[in-house]
Amino acid sequence: MFEKFYVILQPDLEILIANKNITMYRICQITGKRAMSGNNVSHSNAKTKRIFDVNLLEKKFYLAEEDRWITLRVSANGLRTINKKGLSQALKDAKAKGYIQNY
Repeated sequence: MFEKFYVILQPDLEILIANKNITMYRICQITGKRAMSGNNVSHSNAKTKRIFDVNLLEKKFYLAEEDRWITLRVSANGLRTINKKGLSQALKDAKAKGYIQNY
């Protein structure tokens, strides 16, 4: 009925695409930051597993070179990177590192 195929963005990251339903991970498209696992530690020093999520934002940016708007999922640190390097350079670096394929 639906054919399933995988798009490999990084060696340990897969996005399943089936019938235009895309399952997205919470990963910054500029810095590659992703959720970490760790422990909640109680007063009695009992440890339980937890997830430290990334501070991600869906943000629109104006790409002046191509005269269009793009939407990126960026972390707060990714916003600082864009402010420091500029949008076009940050996108080139992210594409070279494999964090983003096209924009």
